[in-house]
Amino acid sequence: MRSRKLLVIYQMSIKEIKDAMEEGKVLFGIRQALKSVKGKKKLDVFIVRDARDGTAEKLDSAKVQFEVLGRLNKEEVAKELGLDFESEVFTIK
Repeated sequence: MRSRKLLVIYQMSIKEIKDAMEEGKVLFGIRQALKSVKGKKKLDVFIVRDARDGTAEKLDSAKVQFEVLGRLNKEEVAKELGLDFESEVFTIK
């Protein structure tokens, strides 16, 4: 069981990610999220509802604040965003 505070964000977050994708300001995946937050201003980091526990733990241990994309799982998020791949982590820079 995950022992972390989760803020459930619904469609607004998907819209934010879509808008950022159009501007080329979205990074995909845990590695990119961890690289981008080092020494940077606060970035918006989102994870999917069904992200692996290890993914959330890595973000927690790096002190990265993130929000969960509400009711959507990896497959649903990929479909909503028009992606041909699945990602657990989305970072808006």
